[in-house]
Amino acid sequence: MAHLALSLFYILVFPGLLFLSVFGLAAEYVDRKLYARMQNRMGPPWFQPLADLLKLFGKEDVVPEESNPQIFRLMPVIALTAAVSAFFYIPLWDKNALFAFNGDLIVVLYLLTIPTLTFFLGGWYSTSLYAKIGSVRSVTQLFAYEIPLFMSILSTALLANTWSLSEMTAFYGKNPVYIPVNIVSFFIALIALLGKLEKVPFDIPEAETEIVAGTFTEYSGRLLGFFRLAIDIEAVVGASLLAAVYLPFGLSLPPAFGFLFYVVKVLFMIGLLALLRSVFARLRIDQMVNFCWRYLAPVAFLQLLVTLAVKGVFLR
Repeated sequence: MAHLALSLFYILVFPGLLFLSVFGLAAEYVDRKLYARMQNRMGPPWFQPLADLLKLFGKEDVVPEESNPQIFRLMPVIALTAAVSAFFYIPLWDKNALFAFNGDLIVVLYLLTIPTLTFFLGGWYSTSLYAKIGSVRSVTQLFAYEIPLFMSILSTALLANTWSLSEMTAFYGKNPVYIPVNIVSFFIALIALLGKLEKVPFDIPEAETEIVAGTFTEYSGRLLGFFRLAIDIEAVVGASLLAAVYLPFGLSLPPAFGFLFYVVKVLFMIGLLALLRSVFARLRIDQMVNFCWRYLAPVAFLQLLVTLAVKGVFLR
């Protein structure tokens, strides 16, 4: 019984849903504030993300008559669940993840793919023309950025000779000399994460000036709130993944200092995403796909070859 209570605490409170919700809203504020300041705007007050979420939760859920109500209502919950579940397999402020096992890297990448698929299914089954266009753009982007993301993370895993995130973090923590080898894959993964979160310049599925709110056009109330919260949590989980793989520092510190250092690393990743958002303008969907397949994927493949060469020479 005590073990069950502890597991429920991990899942629902810390470092689970409650912590991720608070941290996700804080990360959204930092992202919006930095993005605004880089554009010479004031940006929102600190409580704005929470106020927006509470406002959505206080509104009525409107389900289109011609939609599939089961899928329409279920997709936001699945998106939120997948994003939270991925968090438990990432080493955060300790050397080992909460539920670490050999092969958890594949599970994390799989779980981080699910929210985009829920965007597609939710928009498609809402039967709105704008939502369908946005949902098709979401899944089209998925096939564009996912391969470079997988290849970049694969490079780091091959050098560490493991599919476990905890073992990867331990390897680079003990051998920091190999961290610069993955610098190219880090920027590839950062750009791919920008596409996964559908932020500028990859916010094509939710281009307000073109297709209203894209896949979320017909969503309102708590359902839209769950989607927005899932995106905030996915941003934290994605930033935590990059921090664990590419910045495996501070994992031997005392828990309190390790936690603070983890927060700094995640906010640093969020700041880099905000910087990229402010530098580039929105791309067309064909430009985005062309960029990922013509440039991002070949560079990721070259990084893979470099990693194999380094491994063959120095880690035989």
